[in-house]
Amino acid sequence: MTRLVVKVGGAVAAESASRILGLREEGHEVVVVHGAGPQITAEMERRGIAVQFVNGRRRTTRAALDVVSESLQSVNAELCAAIGDPAVPVIGDQCGMLAVPVPPLGWVGDPLPCRPLAIVDALRAGRVPVVAPLAVGPLNVNADDAAAALALGLGARKLVFLTDVPGLLVDDELVDSIRAGDANRMLAAGAFDGGIVPKLRAAAVAASSGITAHIGVTAVVA
Repeated sequence: MTRLVVKVGGAVAAESASRILGLREEGHEVVVVHGAGPQITAEMERRGIAVQFVNGRRRTTRAALDVVSESLQSVNAELCAAIGDPAVPVIGDQCGMLAVPVPPLGWVGDPLPCRPLAIVDALRAGRVPVVAPLAVGPLNVNADDAAAALALGLGARKLVFLTDVPGLLVDDELVDSIRAGDANRMLAAGAFDGGIVPKLRAAAVAASSGITAHIGVTAVVA
């Protein structure tokens, strides 16, 4: 049985349920980590809270953290409902997910590889843990980074990003694969911007530790 971590973007959360259930039916152990980016941004704008990103990560004030938490819990409930009975909701800060604070970004943390008991227990029971990426603090954790950290901590074989983009574009061409070292060099050179940056960064971290990562059709390998 192969253990997979599947990261689901907030924009495609509910529509991803069939893919998640399909992987489970194939005999995989599936851990889901979801974002809530569009929902958070829309609610912050509604409340008049400034929206700022630094290298793909949201600068998070205390007021913004409240919105992040509420939005993540809403998406978590929606995704769990779409998956159905196998789903087990897991809120990261409540299950002991840890992160190193990043003060320049506010209430934000860099996640640490971990193996939360709530997730392990759900997998042992044959269920699908659905994880909202908050860390003890609470701290806002980028969902892509959280997925990579959990993949490392849980000993996953594969990290899969379900997203609204087909894969990685290099010079406007969709590529089948990229090596982690090449990805890191291109990231350092500023070859990418926007939401693909944290995805590729997280995928390269996983790949460097022997976990094959997929962003759409693109495989990120060691």
